[in-house]
Amino acid sequence: MAKLTDKVAFITGAGAGIGRAAAELFASEGATVVIAEFNEANGRDTEKAIRAAGGKAHFIQTDVTSEESVKSAVAKAVQVAGRIDVLYNNAGGSTSVDGPVTTCPTDEFWRAIKVDLFGTWITCKYGIAEMIKTGGGTVVNSSSVFALVGTRNKDAYTPAKGAVAAITRSMAVEFAEHKIRVNAVAPAVTVTERVRGLMQSQPDVIRKTAERQMLGLVEPIDVARTALYLACDDSRTITGQVIAIDGGMSIN
Repeated sequence: MAKLTDKVAFITGAGAGIGRAAAELFASEGATVVIAEFNEANGRDTEKAIRAAGGKAHFIQTDVTSEESVKSAVAKAVQVAGRIDVLYNNAGGSTSVDGPVTTCPTDEFWRAIKVDLFGTWITCKYGIAEMIKTGGGTVVNSSSVFALVGTRNKDAYTPAKGAVAAITRSMAVEFAEHKIRVNAVAPAVTVTERVRGLMQSQPDVIRKTAERQMLGLVEPIDVARTALYLACDDSRTITGQVIAIDGGMSIN
């Protein structure tokens, strides 16, 4: 039996990379997937691909840095799909502007906080409220291996993702009584479209980071499969955990 039969999964940033891999995987496991994506072309393309494969998907343009956009997207998701059973806060990411705290632009710090932390926080605010109404669900947040180990040139991204790990634990305690589990995935360098570009433009940076991943670079489907495990009943007794998908980086 499929792992998410008759479930509704709301996935932010589902138009590309890890989010798209998760959207397609969740749909193949029986979920109706809400593609909460800012980029309309990417969101529509993911929606089309899932439907072409026989799955159920709805694209809703969503800006996770805007409370009104997220509030509206969650309301639309409930309207078209009936409820939300799985909330995967995947949207986020770092940029090449990041760096040491002494030289990193202040605007980059606030960008990381707004997208990675606030985007997770505000989507949980409205998404979890809907889960409570229907008797429970699962939340998967996107942290990072850089929240678990020390690294260079990430002094904006690291605190944002570290806070995501922290709020994952606090929400797990907060909402257990409502039968809502909250966990997080913490990927290392993952071969998304953006990282492929960096492999060309900044090969030394990617190489140095990848050297710490003893089992090699992570693929988007690797993260998606872990998110699926946390989203479904296979992990029914697991909450408040931050799981590294990092090729061994966090122990090396």
